Amino acid sequence: MDFEGFATLVKTRRTSLLLDTERRVPTALVTELCGLAMWAPNHKKTWPWRFANFTGTGRNSIGEAYYEDLVAAGANPRHPKVMKTKGKYARAGAIIAVGSARDFDETLDAENAYAVAAGIEHILLGATAAGLGSFWSSPPILDAPTATALCGFEKDTKILGLIYLGWPIGEMPAVERPPVVITTIE
Repeated sequence: MDFEGFATLVKTRRTSLLLDTERRVPTALVTELCGLAMWAPNHKKTWPWRFANFTGTGRNSIGEAYYEDLVAAGANPRHPKVMKTKGKYARAGAIIAVGSARDFDETLDAENAYAVAAGIEHILLGATAAGLGSFWSSPPILDAPTATALCGFEKDTKILGLIYLGWPIGEMPAVERPPVVITTIE
């Protein structure tokens, strides 16, 4: 792939929830996408990436887990946004929870999170190349012991994203970007 081909891939990636909720995303494809994430820079070689794939009725289980975590943290269980958490992950064929292993060293902990975030972008670009639509969602609550346990992650893992994946059923227009501003120091 040349630069222009890569630039086109980057510019055509769309955040979209216009997805077929019933058509499954093959587990093998999800595995390949998660494998791409692990090629993100990780200079201390801590391998912080953690993944959980939710499909079928499992998509609702992650919503239920987050609902429990929100209520345990003091959220009103009847608030519309809290209630919406229960079913919102069924809006895609697959949901990948992406976590970052924690480190006792504050700098390494931050570097792990950066590596995982870079890996999430690899997943999103790979999904576009494979013909999938995708959406990177932040978790509804950062301290989520029920959701973390459901994912099978170590209890101190920080979930950095819930990636909606699915087969597109519509097109999303490109959002205009502001011009690039670069400070050059010579």
